[in-house]
Amino acid sequence: MPMAGVTLDAAGNLLGTANLGGNTGGNCGTGGCGLVYKLTNKNSSWILTPLYAFRGGSDGANPRVANVIIAGDGTLYSTTFYGGTACSLGSNGCGTVFKLQPQASACGSVICPWNETILHSFTGDDGAGPVGALYLDQQGNVDGVTTTGGFRNGGSVFQLNASSGWMETIIFHPYGYPGSGVTPDHAGNLYGSTFIGTDSPGTIYELTQSGQDWIGNDIYAFTGGSDGGYPQAGVIFDAAGNLYGATGAGGSGGGGTVFELSPSNGGWNFQLLYSFAGAHSGRIVVGPVGNLVMDSSGNLYGTTISDGANGYGAVFKLTQSNASWSYTALHDFTGGSDGGNPYCNLVFDASGNLYGTASTGGAFGAGVVFQITP
Repeated sequence: MPMAGVTLDAAGNLLGTANLGGNTGGNCGTGGCGLVYKLTNKNSSWILTPLYAFRGGSDGANPRVANVIIAGDGTLYSTTFYGGTACSLGSNGCGTVFKLQPQASACGSVICPWNETILHSFTGDDGAGPVGALYLDQQGNVDGVTTTGGFRNGGSVFQLNASSGWMETIIFHPYGYPGSGVTPDHAGNLYGSTFIGTDSPGTIYELTQSGQDWIGNDIYAFTGGSDGGYPQAGVIFDAAGNLYGATGAGGSGGGGTVFELSPSNGGWNFQLLYSFAGAHSGRIVVGPVGNLVMDSSGNLYGTTISDGANGYGAVFKLTQSNASWSYTALHDFTGGSDGGNPYCNLVFDASGNLYGTASTGGAFGAGVVFQITP
């Protein structure tokens, strides 16, 4: 059940996480506690290597929508949704932030697990259930979000300071359940989304640093109408400083929206770019959940969970022409061997191929990693 997208390393390998599988039994039950994997292209085939299988205790369990990020020295960083040490919210644990590094010397086995270091275990009071890609800033600090826990139980935005033994600082307590990580602008301000606002079905927020403090501000609150609602995807920037994001519900078709926020006179102007047609499944959230990606021509790409021609989600492209955006389905999932229900963002390689994951379907019913070639 891979829910996060994949990350390309310098050699063209794909790195990702799976929510289930790996170790079973004990703390993991029959479904498994999940793992971190690498896919290597060899002779036109892709070979999967497990890098680390979680055990469900203090080492963490079940990395959900948790992309892997790669530091300059090749170290991998990500999160698990459950596991860790003592948690005030339940016995499954409140999740962890971890890093993985290869073993210092050859292990003498075909598969050599990487070494895990836990950087932080959430307690519930500081947040629980981290999701989304972490942000590694220029000082080596790690920023991320939790979906719940903390003040008002609405999640938290946290920073782990690399120079102080990964000491945690809570930057901000959003009101309602962040679904993805934060995105920095050129000045180091952070932007993200919440699933629920104080009086709205979701917000886009901005975090601005002032000395040692961070000031949080909602720059847009969704109405749940034509503008969309319940965003779980994060936001991305273009070169001009405009923000692009997506909602999983609402819009004229009920299937979510893609939008743009443009800076203007100290505020932000909202523009609706596209409304998805809707769902076959009866779910509330059927549209994009993963972050969008933009190509060099300004086209936008993403995935939807359960709309599309077959109700199992789609990979799409939005192309701008004058003042309107047109939709192209690059693939409509069937829920069969091609997979179904993608939660992921997409990633480009140097040749323009797109890669992502689908959480269900495939030859074994446990999800797929896919490539779309232009």
